[in-house]
Amino acid sequence: MEKYFDRMQVEEQLRVWWQEQGIYATDIAAPGLYSVDTPPPTVSGKLHIGHVFSYTQTDVLVRFNRMAGRPVFYPMGFDDNGLPTERFVELNRGVTPQSVGPNEFRRICIEAVAGVEEDFRMLWSRLGLSVDWNMSYSTIDARTQKISQESFVRLFEKGLIYRKEDPALYCTAYQTSVSQADLEDVEKETLFTDIAFQTETESEVVISTTRPELLYSCVALLFHPDDTRYRHLLGQNVQVPLAGHWVPVIADDKVQIDKGTGLVMCCTFGDKTDIEWYKRHKFPYRQTIGFDGRMMPTATLIAGLKVPEARKKILAILEEAGCVRGQKTITHSVSIYERSKREVEYLMLSQWFVKILPFKETLLKLADELVWNPSFMKARFVDWVSNLQWDWCISRQRYSGVPFPVWYDKNTGKPYVPDISALPVDPREDAFPGEVPAGVELVPDTEVMDTWNTSSLTPYICKSLFKGTTEGLFDDESGSMAFLPMAVRPQAHDIIRTWAFYTMVKTYLHNGCLPWKEIVISGHVLSRDGGKISKSKGNNPLEPENLLATYPADVIRYWTTAGTLGQDVAFSENTLKIGGKLLNKLWNAAKFVTEHTQDVDPVNGVNVAIDGSLNQWILHRVTEVFSAYAQYFERNEFSLALGAVEQFFWSDYCDNYLEYVKPILFKPESYDVALVASTKSVLAHVTLRVLQLFAPCMPFVTEHLYQHMFAERIGVASLHKTRFVGIQERFEYPDAVARVLVFARVVDAVRKLKSEKNLSLKVPLSSCVVVCTQEEAVALKQLETVLCPMMNIDALEYATISSAGSQLTQSGETWHATIVLQ
Repeated sequence: MEKYFDRMQVEEQLRVWWQEQGIYATDIAAPGLYSVDTPPPTVSGKLHIGHVFSYTQTDVLVRFNRMAGRPVFYPMGFDDNGLPTERFVELNRGVTPQSVGPNEFRRICIEAVAGVEEDFRMLWSRLGLSVDWNMSYSTIDARTQKISQESFVRLFEKGLIYRKEDPALYCTAYQTSVSQADLEDVEKETLFTDIAFQTETESEVVISTTRPELLYSCVALLFHPDDTRYRHLLGQNVQVPLAGHWVPVIADDKVQIDKGTGLVMCCTFGDKTDIEWYKRHKFPYRQTIGFDGRMMPTATLIAGLKVPEARKKILAILEEAGCVRGQKTITHSVSIYERSKREVEYLMLSQWFVKILPFKETLLKLADELVWNPSFMKARFVDWVSNLQWDWCISRQRYSGVPFPVWYDKNTGKPYVPDISALPVDPREDAFPGEVPAGVELVPDTEVMDTWNTSSLTPYICKSLFKGTTEGLFDDESGSMAFLPMAVRPQAHDIIRTWAFYTMVKTYLHNGCLPWKEIVISGHVLSRDGGKISKSKGNNPLEPENLLATYPADVIRYWTTAGTLGQDVAFSENTLKIGGKLLNKLWNAAKFVTEHTQDVDPVNGVNVAIDGSLNQWILHRVTEVFSAYAQYFERNEFSLALGAVEQFFWSDYCDNYLEYVKPILFKPESYDVALVASTKSVLAHVTLRVLQLFAPCMPFVTEHLYQHMFAERIGVASLHKTRFVGIQERFEYPDAVARVLVFARVVDAVRKLKSEKNLSLKVPLSSCVVVCTQEEAVALKQLETVLCPMMNIDALEYATISSAGSQLTQSGETWHATIVLQ
């Protein structure tokens, strides 16, 4: 066995060997499937330490469940469509849809992400993720497009998807509509300006606004019915300054009397309240902001300007015109698109929507049926669903994405969808694959689906991989072999309101069930400024490739396993150092064990019949540890499971048991032959258990040691294909534990006394008197043959009383010890 662990060589060899041998291949025929709805990472750059953290935690759980005897389905996907992919291509290839044309741009997107996906695959492999790479997908491949389009057609035919022209959340920076879940609320400083309007009687009324550039979109002034200051204006018209058009004054109980002047202008559209008033009072639509974020020609004095510049200019014009009556700086909340970080606008668009508002109560009930880990994460879902105000807009005015399988009657706008058997289709390039009524000319839908609309179908994509077909994916199933619900969805907490929510929506609308039995929520890795590390923020000082060049993969995995599920953590080099020490200790301990157990059967050869106590004690302890370990893992508390194993390994196994049995192993001729054989078999058995217990966290070093020590003797190709059941036999020896506790107290006392005298542990004691009870003396007498040579004691005596405490004295060249246990 090598002197040192050559982790670079071992990691590469095992990574390739695991794949070639199909160690993590899916057993599709086995019942009781542990199926994982793995998050497909967005293919828009490099992975960062946050990905390492969350994906490794998932792998630790998967490895435990595999070794616990459950058949595992662990696929991997790549989210390679949508706006992030487009931005990646534009930045790295220097092309845009406008410069090369939409079709060529889509081709370049697919080509560009292929290389990135291979980089992702290599990184996951180097980290030891036990993914079945034969079960992989992308969110833009033909399989996924077919599934996504079939979902659309089925829900459209059920009346659960509809198209309408409606005010839409719109990002003018990326020129696409977005959904409510894509927004972030931020606090910003702005000017709150009082502006005078002229009434029909040439008097003036004053409104307060933060968006004076929308004067050209003003369609009414409103006041609260209880506000006596403005009742006389009801039914009158007022003239909008600069714009010049007249608008009615209307009463509405949505107006806040104590905000501003109590008189508010409704524009199309400044915020959600404007939209509500627009619909309630059937106001006309006056658009003044274009899809490019510039003011339209209808905003005559500020036409062509971007919104921020338009706001500044119109305030100056209003001031010059004598229309400003007051102004102050305020801080208020605005909605920004999470990717562009720009304020969204509300623009009128014809778009596709998935109905979700009618199902809010049902979705909340489903959340009660789902197991949430950690449990407090459920509150985020409940809060999000409870406050939903919009159906789900799935239209995006982009290029890279799954196209809508829809054509429209050019004259009437009636939508035509193909038969499911014709999918996937691309109306931008394909003719309608069906009969068209005479005289009807069809035009294609040129938009693409929101990437979440496809990602929300990952349970069905996984099902297609598992079943080997895309047929019958949305059929209801029952019985032990039903694929849905899957066992678990691992994901981060920031996408509960998107990926988790939308997946629950889709699975309920299609099959009336949950997508998974359990959801496991990971935390984030925080940057030095306390923020989440992400590709888009560019605040990642720790490239995974650099970490893997510096630290063993097992050590990095140790750091992730030490983190608590659902909690954000800071990157810790100290934890990596602790993991490195653990790896080295495990290696050195295994080398020692190998020297003494090469001919021992670690599973069937355990013989404790003639053993006094030490072997029974360690078997009892490893049984206790495994019981706690399994309970922790069943609750997804992998950090506590790791802590339990570490404590056992360092204290019971290394510091105590290995030291206790060294005299037996080093001088076997001094002991009964049966005791030596028993000790070797127990040592091999417990060491195998230790490797198993560390295997989910540290798969490389444990596999390498297993191959060297046990693979041939056990006959199982890989440690990760061994099962806790069978090897993890229960051993219970409470009497032996009691005896060894007394034994350990004597050992610790002798070590302490010698340390205080700066004596080597090898210095012999001519005599050692142990002051203890009769029961303790009986326990020690059964272990004298190990205790005396271990602690270099020539003569061991017992007493029940002592006039002094524990002490070490010297007489000439000899040393004498008194140990008081009371």
